[in-house]
Amino acid sequence: MQRGLPMQPTVVLLKEGTDTSQGKAQLLSNVSACLAIAGTLASTLGPRGMDKLIVNERGDAQITNDGATILKLLDIVHPAARTLVDIARAQDAEVGDGTTSVVLLAAQLLKEVRGYIEEGVSPHIIMKGFRQASQIALQRIKEIQVTVDKSDPERFRSLLLKCASTSMSSKLIHSEKPFFAKMVVDAVMCLDQEDLDESLIGVKKIPGGGMQDSQLIQGVSFKKTFTYAGAEQQPKSFRDPLVLSLNVELELKAEKDNAEVRVEAVSDYQAIVDAEWEIIYRKLEAIEKTGAKVVLSKLPIGDLATQWFADRDIFCAGRVAAADLQRVVQAVGGSVQSTCSDIRREHLGTCGKFEERQIGGERYNVFEECPRSKTCTLLLRGGAEQFIEEVERSLHDAIMVVKRAVKNGEIVAGGGAIEMDLSAHIRKHALSIPGKTQLVMTAFAKALEVIPRQICDNAGLDSTDILNKLRMKHANGFKWFGVDVDGSEGVRDNMDAFVWEPSLVRINAISSATEAACLILSVDETVRNPQSEAPNPGPKAPPGTAQRALRGRGRGVPRR
Repeated sequence: MQRGLPMQPTVVLLKEGTDTSQGKAQLLSNVSACLAIAGTLASTLGPRGMDKLIVNERGDAQITNDGATILKLLDIVHPAARTLVDIARAQDAEVGDGTTSVVLLAAQLLKEVRGYIEEGVSPHIIMKGFRQASQIALQRIKEIQVTVDKSDPERFRSLLLKCASTSMSSKLIHSEKPFFAKMVVDAVMCLDQEDLDESLIGVKKIPGGGMQDSQLIQGVSFKKTFTYAGAEQQPKSFRDPLVLSLNVELELKAEKDNAEVRVEAVSDYQAIVDAEWEIIYRKLEAIEKTGAKVVLSKLPIGDLATQWFADRDIFCAGRVAAADLQRVVQAVGGSVQSTCSDIRREHLGTCGKFEERQIGGERYNVFEECPRSKTCTLLLRGGAEQFIEEVERSLHDAIMVVKRAVKNGEIVAGGGAIEMDLSAHIRKHALSIPGKTQLVMTAFAKALEVIPRQICDNAGLDSTDILNKLRMKHANGFKWFGVDVDGSEGVRDNMDAFVWEPSLVRINAISSATEAACLILSVDETVRNPQSEAPNPGPKAPPGTAQRALRGRGRGVPRR
C-alpha cells in the first residue's frame, strides 16, 4: 500500500482579512492612482488654469486652484497616492509656489516609464536613470540661471515685482496683478531682511468692498476685541503713545468661584471683599504710573478696569490674540509683562500713531509709524468669503516666492521655458549613454514637456504645434523661449517678457518629483491591515484610568 505524501502545514502569518497585493500588477496600480490625482490637478496649471470648488462633509465650500490646498481638501486614502500629497505639501512649505507642477511632473515621470515596467525592465534601472537625469537637470539650471544685482535697489525691486506677478498670473487675482504685486513686495521689504519670517505678515480678511479696497498697514492692525461698558468713553486716537503689553487678568473675580472661606463675622467677609478690590486697584495704579496710554492684554480686562482706564484717558483692549500681541511687540518694542509691578520704561513700546478705525463693517485697532516696525498687516477686502480666502492663499504663494528671490536672487524664465531647455539638454546628453539608461533619460526629458503642454491645453492652444515650435527654438539656442498664452504666435522669449520665477522653485520641484517617482517605483507590495469592527475606537486610555474614575472626587479635590 502506497503511503500518501505528508501534508504541508498551513502557515498563517497575517491577521485574517489582511489584504496583500504584490508584483508588477501592484506597481502599475500605484502608478494609475498617481495619474488619477494628476488628472484632477492638471486643469488648474498656468495663467488660464481653472478653479476647483470643493465641498467638505460639513457643507463648507472652498474655491481654489492651489495644488497643495486641493490635495489637502480631497482627503486621499490611497497609500501610494498620498506620496504626491506629501511632496505638494513640502513644496508649499519650502518654496510656496509650484505645487501643481511638482505633482504633474512626478505623475508624468511614472506615466512615461509605465511601458518599460510592463515589458519587465527592473525598477532599479529606471530609478538610477531618473536620478542621473535629475542631477543633470539641476546642474543645467545652476549653469543658466540669471543672478540679479542686489546693489541697485530699483532694479532689484523691479525683479521682485516681476516674480510676484508671475506667481499670481495663474491665480484668481491675476486681473489685479500690479496692485497686489506692489503690496506683496512692500510687505516682504517691511520684514527683517536677515530673518524674513513671513509669519510676521498678518493677514486680516474683511468681507465687503472690492479687491482694490485691500490695503497694507505698515505696522499692526487687529480687530477690536470684546469690550465691557466704559470702552466707548476711552479715547480712540493717540500721537506717540506708550504701549504696554500684558499677560495679566484685570478682572474682579467673584469669591465663590475661586475659594472656600469660612468667616465668623460679617466684618471678616467685608475685609476679604475689600482685599480683592485693593488688589485690582493696586494693579491699575501701577499701570497708570508707567505712563502707558495704550494697554493690551492676552487675558480679559473687566468692566471695573475698563471704566477706570476710561476715566484716566487710557485705551485698553483685553483678550488680544497671542499672534497679534506678538506682532505688536515686534513693531512697537518693549516686551509682554506677566506682572503689573516693577514695570520700567524699557518694558514699554511706542508708535507714532494709534487709532481705532472703521474698515468695512468692523472696527480695527491700528498701530502705525512704528520705530521698530519689522512687521506689517494686509487687510484684504472682497465680496464673498471664499473669494477672500483664495486671495489670501494666492498672496501667501507670492510672498513665499518674493522671500526666496530676496534670499537667493537667482531667477529663470517661467511659462515652460526652463522645462523645454532642460528637456533638450537631457535628450542630447542621453544619446552619449549606452544601455537601457538612455531610454529612461529620454523618458525623463519627455516628461518635463508636460508643463508647457498642459499650459497650452488649459489656454485652448494647439499643444503639439506649439511644442514643435519650442523644440525648434531651443535646438537653435534660444534657451528662454516658452509658451505665450496671449500672443498670436504662441511662443515668445519669456525672459524678455518678464515671466520670471526664482530658480529655487524649479530646483525643488524637479528633485521632489524625482524622489517621489523613485519612491513609488520601489514599492512592489502593499499589505493593508483589516479595518477595525468598531467605527472609530480611538486611542487606548492610560492604565489606571478606570480605577481613578471609580474612586470619584474626594473631599478637597477641586472641581475641574
